[in-house]
Formats: sequence, structure tokens, C-alpha cells
Amino acid sequence: MPSSFSKPDLDPSSSPPPISPLSQDSSEAERRLREAEERLRDAMAELQRRQRSAARGSHAELCDHADVSCVANAIGNLCQSFLLSYGVRVGIGILLRAFKLARGQSYSSLLDLKQLVSEKDLIVREEACRIGLLFGGFTGSYHALRCCLRKWRKKETPLNSVLAGSVAGLSILALDDSNQRRTLALYLLARLGQAAYNSAKSKNKFHLWGSHWRHGDSLLFSLACAQVMYSFIMRPETLPKSYREFIQKTGPVARPVYQAVRECCRGGPIDVASLSAYISSKNEASDVKVEEFASIIPCAAIHPNTNSCLAQNANAMSATFKKTFPLYFSLTFVPYVVLHLQKFMASPYRTSWLAIRDSVRSTSFLSAFVGIFQVAGFYI
Repeated sequence: MPSSFSKPDLDPSSSPPPISPLSQDSSEAERRLREAEERLRDAMAELQRRQRSAARGSHAELCDHADVSCVANAIGNLCQSFLLSYGVRVGIGILLRAFKLARGQSYSSLLDLKQLVSEKDLIVREEACRIGLLFGGFTGSYHALRCCLRKWRKKETPLNSVLAGSVAGLSILALDDSNQRRTLALYLLARLGQAAYNSAKSKNKFHLWGSHWRHGDSLLFSLACAQVMYSFIMRPETLPKSYREFIQKTGPVARPVYQAVRECCRGGPIDVASLSAYISSKNEASDVKVEEFASIIPCAAIHPNTNSCLAQNANAMSATFKKTFPLYFSLTFVPYVVLHLQKFMASPYRTSWLAIRDSVRSTSFLSAFVGIFQVAGFYI
């Protein structure tokens, strides 16, 4: 009697039973749920990222130092400018002191720190500190005020820079000498005029006659030098005392000679006694006679040590080069090292060569200026 239940087909070649629609719907729902969870996590991460970016955005959008706070940025600029300014001034003083010792044939003293950087001989520390406070205080307060104005006004405009720079300019009070403050203020005023002129010229709004010439800048420099040297000879009281003394020491012409030239050009009486005493002190054998109302000052009064005008000009240029080269080299080499220390460490010989080249160029210019001025001013 056959059974009512038949055995299942165990043939391996037979196909598996079909999946029910309910099982397919369940797996599809799980897949969609996993995708939705992943999208939700991504959306939450993106939302958090945007929130963090927005929190920094108000600061980063206005300030250009998103990595540090405004206070840290201001203090960093203050310290950096102070150290650089202090280092440049002290370095120039030490190098000039070294040139002075070397000029006195005291080469061994260059290794003696007591002579090289002693308080008695190197009196630049207070001045260096004041210069450091000047530039450090200016940059630090400038950046701090700009950040305050950005946050207060909620925007960045050129007016912020103007206001911040105006208030930061009070750091000039770090200099205790009123003449230094006046000189620096006039220098900055001249730079302001130059910047305004360059801006107007670049926009084709205004330019001086001849400025588009190939050597128009040389013409402008010549006119400026003419005004300065005229003031030095005819109106010396209009120049700062330190500037007059620099010109006086650079050009090997004595003060009584300049006084005589000034009175001669004005048609007034010459101080014969003072001029004759100067000539006798330089050359006792000189028999030159100076008239009270002379139409021209004789060459023997200008260079009593030599009878040749050509030799006098050569000596003047050589003496000017020897006196001013240490100054120009110090002013060139020290900033190269202090302000570009990494470049100096990478290629010290190239940096030294560039400093020597620029110093020789500047000193040669000043020496040629002195020689040409004497030829044109006294002998023409």
C-alpha cells in the first residue's frame, strides 16, 4: 500500500526552491536602512564641520591669522619687530666699533669683548631699546587695533588701517629726542607723499613733468640735491644740526671757508681774520691774501694743503670713501644678516659679497658726489 507522503527529491542537479516575496522585501528594507544610516552619519558630520567652520568664519573672514588669536598675533608682531629692530641697531653699533678698532691698528682688540661691546664705548643699547620699542610698539598696536576695528565694525575697510596706523603712530614717543622724532616724522611724511604720487601716476591721474623720461628720476634727484646743498651753503639754519654736521664731515672743506663763500655770494664782507687764521693753521708758508670784499674765494683758501685742484679732488674723494665705507657696509650687511638670517646661513659668502658690492656702490656714489660738488661749486 503506497504511502500518502512521498520522499523529497534529493537530486543535486535540481534547482533550489524560489525565495518568497516576503524575504526579498525584508532584505531590501535592511539595505535601505543601512544606506539611510550612512547618509545620516555623513549629514551629521557635514553639519558639525559647517558649524565649526561658521564659528571660525567670522574671525577667519575678517582676520588673516585664523591659526592664532588676535592677542597672540599682536604680541607676536610686537616681539618680532622689537627683536629685529634691536638686533639691527646693536649690530650696526658693534660693526662700526670693530671698524674703529681696526682703523687704529688694534686688530687683537677685535677679539676682546670688553673693548668691542663695553658700556663705555658701545653706547647704543638705550637707543636700540627705544628703536625696538618704536617699531615693535607700532606693529603690535597696529595689528591689535585693526583686529578691534574689524570686530567692532564687522567689516574690513581701508579706514580700519588708517585709524589703526594713526593711533599706532603714537609709538614714536618711545624716542626721547625731539629732533629724532621730528626727523622720523618728516621722513614718513615724505614717504607718504611718494606713495600718493606713485598711486596717482599708476592710475594716470597725475605725474610730474619729465617723470616718464628714461632718467627722470635722476633729474628729480639732482633738483633735490641742488636744493639741499644750496641750503647748506646759503641757509644752513634751515637744515637739522646733525645733517649739517654730516655734510660738513663728509666734504673736506672747513667751516670758515663755507662762511666766506656764503658772504662772498651775498656780496657782504668776508671775515678775513678767521679765514686767514685757518689758512695759516693748515699751511704756515702760504702767502695768500684775502680781500674783505672779494669776488671769488681763492683755491689756496679751499685747499691750503695742496696747490693742485685735481689732487685736492682726488684726495677728497678718497677720504670720503674711507670715512663712509664702514658706515655704508654696516648699514647694508647687518640688515642682510638680521632680517634674512636663513638666507645668510644658507649662503654666507653670497650675502657678504652682495653687502660689499652694494656698500662699494653707495660709497662710490657719495665720493663722486663730493668731488663733483667741489668742482662745480667752487671752481666754476
